[in-house]
Amino acid sequence: MADVPKILVVDDEQAICYVLKLNLEMEGFSIDTTCSAEEALKMKLERYDLFLLDVMMEQMSGFELAKVIRGRQELKSVPIIFCTAKDTEDDLLEGFDSGADDYIRKPFSMRELVARVKSVLRRSGRYSSGGLLVFESLTLNLASKECKVDGEPVSLTATEFDLLSFFLQNPDNTFSRAEILNRVWSADVYVIDRTVDVNVGRLRKKIGRYGDRIYTKQGFGYGFKTKD
Repeated sequence: MADVPKILVVDDEQAICYVLKLNLEMEGFSIDTTCSAEEALKMKLERYDLFLLDVMMEQMSGFELAKVIRGRQELKSVPIIFCTAKDTEDDLLEGFDSGADDYIRKPFSMRELVARVKSVLRRSGRYSSGGLLVFESLTLNLASKECKVDGEPVSLTATEFDLLSFFLQNPDNTFSRAEILNRVWSADVYVIDRTVDVNVGRLRKKIGRYGDRIYTKQGFGYGFKTKD
């Protein structure tokens, strides 16, 4: 669901994938792993809030994978962190030229990695360490699943809550209906584009004066604007 940041770990060492998955899930993140860039490209990458990439892999490198990710319009704003033993200045510069938001040199401590993952997600608006998403007097408590407007409780369905959470974690970005379906609805649930329209319509009514903040881009999809 949209209230838990989803991270894709791509590393050709299964042991590292296991350790990263274990430690990041203990911090409350949802983690998927894969051992090659090629396998990663077969996945629905738009479902993720951050990519944690190794560099040295057998065929396609992490640098090359990052360039493919950055070449997709729907993934341009998704953070990328390289986690690699390649530690020269040239490697660092190539990493950032490939689109990285951060670069962590191996070996590293898990405390450092977790802190930097949280920092990158927080800067991108995809993570709230306090468990609250706030816009003016509209608040979402991710732990208790409560929504309030001007201090008054608002009754939302689970899907409406996840939809609003997704919008608040990705402000001022427009998403297609397909992207919203992939990020908010479970992969094993069959829904159609019209489902997004219906839920957006209900959500707008329930959050009162903030309903107009959910804008429509004709023929494409929706977003949540924070600026007038």
